[in-house]
Amino acid sequence: MSRSDRIVLGAGGCAGVLALCAAWLLIAPPPAPSDELSARGLLASAVATPASEPSPTGTGTIVVDVEGAVAAPGVRELPAGSRIADAIRAAGGYDSDADLVAAAATINLAQPLNDGEQVRVPRLGESVAAAPGAGPGAEPASGATGGLVDLNTATPEALEALPGIGPVTVQKIVAARQEQPFASLDDAVTRGVINRGQLEDIRDLATAG
Repeated sequence: MSRSDRIVLGAGGCAGVLALCAAWLLIAPPPAPSDELSARGLLASAVATPASEPSPTGTGTIVVDVEGAVAAPGVRELPAGSRIADAIRAAGGYDSDADLVAAAATINLAQPLNDGEQVRVPRLGESVAAAPGAGPGAEPASGATGGLVDLNTATPEALEALPGIGPVTVQKIVAARQEQPFASLDDAVTRGVINRGQLEDIRDLATAG
């Protein structure tokens, strides 16, 4: 064999070895990940899918019975911490035959309610027991005059218990009467404090001037 034949044979042998190495790399399985990489993968998976949080519990409620001279007597469900004024409002507010003078003497509209409690608004002509300290000559606590709620002197709780009068309107009434007392219920409409519909709702229950 000549020197040139040995060189060609050697080159061919090297090419074959390289081809075998390349084939082995293609079919060989990838190396198993290290323990550290596995731990990182588990951590990433946990972060990507966090555990669901428990849903918050709902706010508490109470059930009260509203009776007497209200527009819609009956059982009402209210948020815990509600007050008597809230219960009367939930029952549609005072009815047209409500005795507001007697109510002012016997009902504390700001008093918190308890579950299962009954609220009763007295009607005109009913005999009711006065609250402690409220004698025959006692001044109505809620600004009622002759059985009517006076827009110029009534407490915010008494105003809000009127049908169709909400917290926003109460704020407008209080701000307006501090600036200038109302001359009449119609004056409250003219000044944009209440609208005509609200006036019709409270005409038999309220006064001004």
